[in-house]
Amino acid sequence: MLAERVPAVPRRAGREVACRSHLSPHVLAARWPGPPTEPAVPAGAALSLEPRLGPPRPPDGSAGGGGGHWPAGLTDDEDIKLMLKGSLLWKIKSPRRAKERLYRLQEDGMTIWFERRFRHARSKQIFSVMHIEGVREGYQSEGLRKYGASFPERHCFTIVFKGKRKNLDLAARGEEDARHWVQGLTKLIARVDPARTRCRALSLPGLTWIHDMLRRADKNKDNKMCFREIKNVLRMINVDMNDIYAYKLFKECDRSGDERLEEREVEEFCRRLLRRPELEEIFGRYSGEDCVLSAEELREFLRDQGEEASPRQARAIIHAYELNEKAKQQDLMMLDGFMMYLLSADGDILNQEHTKVHQDMSQPLCHYFISSSHNTYLTDNQIGGTSSTEAYIRAFMKGCRCVELDCWEGSNGEPIIYHGHTLTSKILFRDVIESIRDYAFKQSPYPVILSLENHCGLEQQATMARHMKAILGDMLLTQPLEGQDPKDLPSPEQLKGKVLVKGKKLPDLQHEPRSSGSLSDNEDEEEEEEEEEEEGLQERGSRQASQVAPELSSVVVYCQAVPFPGLAQALRDPRPCEMSSFSERKARKLIREAGKAFVRYNAQQLSRVYPLGLKMNSSNYNPQEMWNAGCQLVALNFQTPGYEMDLNAGRFLGNGRCGYVLKPGFLRSSRGSFSPEPPLAPLPQVITAQQLPKLNAEKRSSIVDPLVRVEIHGVPADCSKKQTQHKLNNGGKLCSRTGARVLPAGIWVGGQGLGSS
Repeated sequence: MLAERVPAVPRRAGREVACRSHLSPHVLAARWPGPPTEPAVPAGAALSLEPRLGPPRPPDGSAGGGGGHWPAGLTDDEDIKLMLKGSLLWKIKSPRRAKERLYRLQEDGMTIWFERRFRHARSKQIFSVMHIEGVREGYQSEGLRKYGASFPERHCFTIVFKGKRKNLDLAARGEEDARHWVQGLTKLIARVDPARTRCRALSLPGLTWIHDMLRRADKNKDNKMCFREIKNVLRMINVDMNDIYAYKLFKECDRSGDERLEEREVEEFCRRLLRRPELEEIFGRYSGEDCVLSAEELREFLRDQGEEASPRQARAIIHAYELNEKAKQQDLMMLDGFMMYLLSADGDILNQEHTKVHQDMSQPLCHYFISSSHNTYLTDNQIGGTSSTEAYIRAFMKGCRCVELDCWEGSNGEPIIYHGHTLTSKILFRDVIESIRDYAFKQSPYPVILSLENHCGLEQQATMARHMKAILGDMLLTQPLEGQDPKDLPSPEQLKGKVLVKGKKLPDLQHEPRSSGSLSDNEDEEEEEEEEEEEGLQERGSRQASQVAPELSSVVVYCQAVPFPGLAQALRDPRPCEMSSFSERKARKLIREAGKAFVRYNAQQLSRVYPLGLKMNSSNYNPQEMWNAGCQLVALNFQTPGYEMDLNAGRFLGNGRCGYVLKPGFLRSSRGSFSPEPPLAPLPQVITAQQLPKLNAEKRSSIVDPLVRVEIHGVPADCSKKQTQHKLNNGGKLCSRTGARVLPAGIWVGGQGLGSS
């Protein structure tokens, strides 16, 4: 279903904020350019709906009566034509015989369903293009590499879903069919990407959810909706509307008077249902009695939001978003155009300048927050979860720049990766390095750090080094940069496209290739062993990792892992190319007992923080308190969605999602004392939201009682939260005139849609 975004908060200078919502797993960043005189206006919902009711297309591939609503250029597209007709594709998910199914794109251009080859065993399963993250050609998934050998590589492709849903590995009967599906899906994904759609109000996601709901509610498949079916639609979209009011609205739209709504009448019903009087009121406040905005009135609205508003900019907005040509010619904006602007990228809470890399990337690595993952290989909990190369790919596609590899002795001389001494499955170190080669720089060009937790003997350590050099090639950094002091950290800009290894390094590299270097016990800082000392989790066993093979030591350049020497010594003799790891408990202790000194330490050297080993369900800690101290590599379990990962997503949403965010000046100074900017006191006003999700999806009659919570995350003195009153039995629309006074602004602000059924 369509979930609209929570209203934007006022914008003020020098602050980065994030709105966290349970409506979607990501977090939106925003700016605060200047003191506004009015609360910011949220985006409304101006949906242009032309739903096509009816059952799926017949098996013969004919179009049936009428077509879906396609933008110019796709109706005659050869790839789309084949997808509409359907193809027999093999579903590959095990070494056993693959299953052939008929896959077909529906007329809405958004839904793909498949059926068994034989009519009597037809499947009813469907999935939406909106839920697809991407498409890969060939053996580019773990499943196809394992089980796809019986199919030609050019016949194979993988559909990658968002969230935790497993990949769908498919093989076509011919290379041409596979190419059509890959190209067609890629085009459809691009169509529904909000970042590429000028107006979300008229984008396909808006059409899809209502199209899907209407189809499901049309029980007799006659392309008409009786009042009972309309009531089912309301229940599906989480609206508990009074029967008398709903029937009144129904009758107003029933032009034929036959107690059934046809397509255009259903569209009118939806338009009336989704009217946003609270936004119409704001439009009327600025437009006056004539109900149109002049360029000067639009300038007034923009100025009240703290936006730059020259006459030229106001006219440009009108010409970009106004739908009525006559109004556009006179530099006027009507309500629909105003809604389109609010729902466009220009009206987004995220400063569009921040969707690209806009920060100085020439400073030392230690001056940046770096998106970091813990136990990256896991797709579930750390006791019995599955290890997969897909977990690395998903982390990279989320902008992660530091991934962890827990390396253990494997059979046949091949090192493996898994969570040692647990029931988690094992994957080959070599396969992980191949995935890193293929996906490390698809989302971001800036350097990737491989955090090695090494439990291998010397022979397999040498094998690890050999695999990294052979597979990564020139990507792997094995020497200090030319012209760069080897004792200083280079910048992300200097290290573009490079893979750095974090690990132990021998103090003297003048060894024969097979000689064994040794590190004393007090230099061993592996996570597991540090956690053993603090938690008593495991018995120590053999200490193979106290020895480091020269081959592996040689690929460690700028991220030499060392035990923490203590703040006093580290500040007296800083060594930027050495870095230490801290459990969340140890980091909190340092922050509590010597916070200012820890900030100065982090201004000169890299530090990595990781979750305690006691968290068997792979839960996360609050990363904000670590960022407050300037810790760069705040490693979280990316496989565990929730509040902490939402904060992490918000932190790294800006700067082009490149995984590097420049720390504030007071966290980069090695001589200063941590002194945050004087707090602000924003007064956000929650105005409207709609299509909030059900908490109990299994209970059809469930209706939520929604409310909105605004939270501030920063140093303890700045943390605060306020919430609106709940709205009884109304998940379809939430309107509030209550301005929630919020305490001093910290680094993050979140708007959270909540509810109880």
